[in-house]
Amino acid sequence: MAQVVLNAFTTTTSILQPSTVPVSVSVLNSTGLLQPAMHALSSLLLLGAYSVQAVFGRPDVSARREADILKRDVDDFITTERPYALKRVLCNIGPNGCAAAGAAAGVVVASPSKSNPDYWYTWTRDAALVFKLVVDTFVDKYDADLQTNIQNFVISQSKLQGVSNPSGSFQSGAGLGEPKFMVDLKQYTGEWGRPQRDGPPLRAIALITYAKWLVNNGYASTAKDLVWPVIKNDLAYTAQYWNQTGFDLWEEVQGQSFFTVIESHRALVEGAQLAINLGTTCTACNAVAPQILCFLQNFWDPNGNFAIANHFINYRNGRDVATILGSIHTFDPAAGCDAKTFQPCSDKALANHKAVTDSFRSIYGINRGKGAGQAVAIGRYSEDVYYNGNPWYLATLAAAEQLYDAIIVWKRQGSITVTSLSLPFFRDLVSSVSTGTYSSSSSTYTSIIEAVSAYADGYVSIVAQYAESDGSMPEQFERNSGTPIAASHLTWSYAAFRSATDRRAGKVPYSWGAASVSVANTCQAYAVAGTYSLATVTSFPAKQTPGTPTAPVPTPAPTGCPAEVLVTFNVRASTAWGQNVKLVGSIPALGNWNAGNAILLSASAYTSSNPTWSMTVAIPRGTSFSYKFIKVNSDNSVTWEADPNRSWTVPSSCSTTTASLSDSFR
Repeated sequence: MAQVVLNAFTTTTSILQPSTVPVSVSVLNSTGLLQPAMHALSSLLLLGAYSVQAVFGRPDVSARREADILKRDVDDFITTERPYALKRVLCNIGPNGCAAAGAAAGVVVASPSKSNPDYWYTWTRDAALVFKLVVDTFVDKYDADLQTNIQNFVISQSKLQGVSNPSGSFQSGAGLGEPKFMVDLKQYTGEWGRPQRDGPPLRAIALITYAKWLVNNGYASTAKDLVWPVIKNDLAYTAQYWNQTGFDLWEEVQGQSFFTVIESHRALVEGAQLAINLGTTCTACNAVAPQILCFLQNFWDPNGNFAIANHFINYRNGRDVATILGSIHTFDPAAGCDAKTFQPCSDKALANHKAVTDSFRSIYGINRGKGAGQAVAIGRYSEDVYYNGNPWYLATLAAAEQLYDAIIVWKRQGSITVTSLSLPFFRDLVSSVSTGTYSSSSSTYTSIIEAVSAYADGYVSIVAQYAESDGSMPEQFERNSGTPIAASHLTWSYAAFRSATDRRAGKVPYSWGAASVSVANTCQAYAVAGTYSLATVTSFPAKQTPGTPTAPVPTPAPTGCPAEVLVTFNVRASTAWGQNVKLVGSIPALGNWNAGNAILLSASAYTSSNPTWSMTVAIPRGTSFSYKFIKVNSDNSVTWEADPNRSWTVPSSCSTTTASLSDSFR
């Protein structure tokens, strides 16, 4: 959420000595909040001063004892922090959250902090990630209060999608890319990095998870009538805008982001599956997802063995915890260690984990003396200057969560495969390991599991060491002293803690279909323009509890005859710098002759010798319509092409799934 670089926070150069500084651990009081209770976790802090993990390759009794001590102390911290973290998440959700007075129902306040920094807003991305955690918690164990919050979130987002904002209109879908709003659901009109294209796919993912629970418990009609209309808009945005540049996860640079691309792919894959379960289809989802996955492969840097966080950004080294966050938020335990979807235990994701975490070892004073294979405090990226550039709680927890994810899969499949790409990661922990596959009956498998577990716990122990004495987590902790700083009670920090410790406990989310995805043979900047309909969700049926179905699951839509045909419009139109070409026509999918709702065509294939603009639109089969192309100048003035109107009828035959029209601007 760092849009503007603030003045550097005043820091101290003193380094915490883990062997002498006690950590305050907390106990629950009668209200469910934490009271500080000083507990000398001296053994935990002592272990933080040197490596437990690096010696795990040796059959050293003392090393095992040290790891056992670390585990017990992390266990103690998690026991007290987990209920507190969930409590603080709910405190930041309107209208009844203890720190969210004035926020609309279902709105996630990023932080109660209203100055230095001012985070008294709701971000689409942050809210989606927080509610993904809330929904996962609800799915794991039914809770009526959590369900009310989830339902309020659906209602609030149905309203928010239609709020006028500087990113664009709802009718064109562009407005869905607006990153943040006031907590009362009003638009924010100040200067900001917009659009940000990760919000809609992340919100779709969170809502899809709740829709799946509804379907699995017999409430498919609720999912289809109340939740799907909101999801459908976000999927349409994702399919239309995924390949256009936008601001990154940290809201600072414009380009094409690994995090946005990987989340967009998941949303479309999972959305297409949900559509079938609800008796409908998402034609654009199926058409675009393979192209996104193809493009995702282009983020890999084979020279540095890491995923580049952003394309078109030349002044950073590319190593960014956003890539680890992308991996853990697309974790699918059914996909094993698949590298093309960047699963956490894949060789690429593990090599990336090493590259990213190693990039922070030498830049923070609190990491001083910690070599490869030892847990360290993690920030966003090494060149960060926001608040002088510090470790973040959520970033450090993400490094732990990826390792816990990996352990889950290794234990499920009963083996660990070490490739030449992942070998440096494993050798940091078990120095004697070599490439190959190790079954669960081997001593090497056991050594790796123990070492990676201790490594992951090391990151959690750092969070324990630098959290507030009562368990509170703001946004960051100072790079040299470890002092908690920046936005207080950051909702995302608490959600990250809950998510990481869920994985440590072996709890996994729903599978999203990563095991069955395919990569397009040739990458194309292929997008499908969407049709947007404002959802009108005002309430949910009562008593939708587990085991009490109220409606049968609908029959899946026939897959042999999709309801829509993907029609690609191509037009040769020479343009001047700053001009765009748009498509407008007589049907809702083409803006109903409203130039303000016209569809922007892509110039990705434009050359001086072949000035072609194009866009694909999903149109119901059998539809007859008229259309024209328009040129839009930099001052937003419009030039319509000459009469007469063009006209066409979409074929009705089920054998036609795609069509193409080619014209020249008149």
